[in-house]
Amino acid sequence: MSSFTPYRSSQRAGQDRFPQLLRAEWTKFRSTRGWVLTMAASVLVTVSLGLLIAGGARSTCATWKGEGPCPAPLVGPDGTAVKDTYYFVHQPLKGNGSITARVSDMTGQMRMPDAVPGVRNVKEGVVPWAKAGLLVRQSLTQGTPYAAVMITGSHGVRMQHNFTHDVAGGPVKGPLWLRLTRSGDTLTGYESGDGKTWTEVSTVKLTGLPETVEIGLFATSPGVLWEMAKAFAQATATFDQITLQGANGSWRRDDVGVSLGPDGKTLHHPGGVVESGDKLIVTGGGDIGPATVEGGLRADLMLIGGAVGLILVLVVAVLFFTAEHRQGLIGTGLPAEPHPARLLAAKAVVVGAVAFVAGLVTSGVVVPVGLAMLRANQNPIQPITLGTELRVIVGYAALTAAAAVLALGLAALVKRGIVAIGLAIALVVVPYPLAIAGLAPWLLMITPAAGFAITQSVPAFAHVDVDLSLLGGYYPLPPWAGLTVTCGYAALALAMAIAVHRRKAADLDERGPRRRPA
Repeated sequence: MSSFTPYRSSQRAGQDRFPQLLRAEWTKFRSTRGWVLTMAASVLVTVSLGLLIAGGARSTCATWKGEGPCPAPLVGPDGTAVKDTYYFVHQPLKGNGSITARVSDMTGQMRMPDAVPGVRNVKEGVVPWAKAGLLVRQSLTQGTPYAAVMITGSHGVRMQHNFTHDVAGGPVKGPLWLRLTRSGDTLTGYESGDGKTWTEVSTVKLTGLPETVEIGLFATSPGVLWEMAKAFAQATATFDQITLQGANGSWRRDDVGVSLGPDGKTLHHPGGVVESGDKLIVTGGGDIGPATVEGGLRADLMLIGGAVGLILVLVVAVLFFTAEHRQGLIGTGLPAEPHPARLLAAKAVVVGAVAFVAGLVTSGVVVPVGLAMLRANQNPIQPITLGTELRVIVGYAALTAAAAVLALGLAALVKRGIVAIGLAIALVVVPYPLAIAGLAPWLLMITPAAGFAITQSVPAFAHVDVDLSLLGGYYPLPPWAGLTVTCGYAALALAMAIAVHRRKAADLDERGPRRRPA
């Protein structure tokens, strides 16, 4: 059982110097061995779970010859892991020019779960981000710069470039004309409902674009999503009324990025093109876009045990208030007692600072060491910049500090340790495992658990469908927005607690000072 020495001041209430309070509260915290050991245990638990995951991870990729190490992720112009597989009907374009075509329709095929075991269940239809349209790219080498204007399965017209950039155009209602122009490094996409009146979708600049590029028609389709996995899907688009300016050669046909079958020669799920009069019917599968799941293991997985470690931090933060409250050392109205607003603020600074250091040690160890272990075991790793890694490390420390302040504020409001601990865990911890399981991910938008978004190491892209689970890399809020939600809850809880205790102190002052019983 912990013992405490009541705070004594030679000044009247309301005149306490804040640095003195901080020093007293810090001395109180570090003198209580149980709290210090519990904080250390929170670090040990999170680091141990993260390194256990890193040490046990063995990513293998299936080939027709069996399973083996996965290749390093394909990287786009800005360093993001990307997918770059599609069917391309194209010509070389030297200098400036353009391509115009009408996309009269888009159909497709999707493999659904087998209704009869062993019998492939392929149905007609297109996935939401199936794509077909006009494409200009530096070369056929995967991962090189490009720009495209396209129709999609369910997201209307889009202008995309360099895998990570996406601009929405209008809806797709029946046949639609598309146009893509090149002027130096500048590419502009247009759409039209009649081929006469044109609306600009977007303009992009691909710095360093060579004089000769590839220009043409493409079709591709990401797989249909089955929970955490994707199955085969293809898209087929019919192009007609095709006109080219600046290029007048013969069409070339390339199934870019397609994999090979068991014999090492036959294409697996090949695309293709059928010429019918002035029509080109293009079929392709794959995707041109970010690889949010297929790009490798993510750094934030190293902190997946953070929710368990936070439980211990929340317990300490609650006890930091309730242990003294139970002994009648807070809220007595005695002249020697510090002003409640100053006292709670001092406690918040101390417990927040301790929690920040604990979180910083935790993430500062488990993230870099865990990533090193993953690489040593030949696992593909999602590319991560130094800036992003630092944001994950420092951000987790900030989340830990905000959660501790929130728990302290809740303890000061309810004044019952068990209730405050249960409430803090329900708000900060419980939504996290639910989100990992893909259940109620929206809780990470409206609860203090939103702060876990600060550990997101792979950006979320609106033009990529992912499983709504943390394991799939889905966070409903951007990193700093999520942390802001948690900090907002902490500030609100602390402000409410200060207001309640200030009102209580004012009531006691009206009744006159009391003496502590002997």
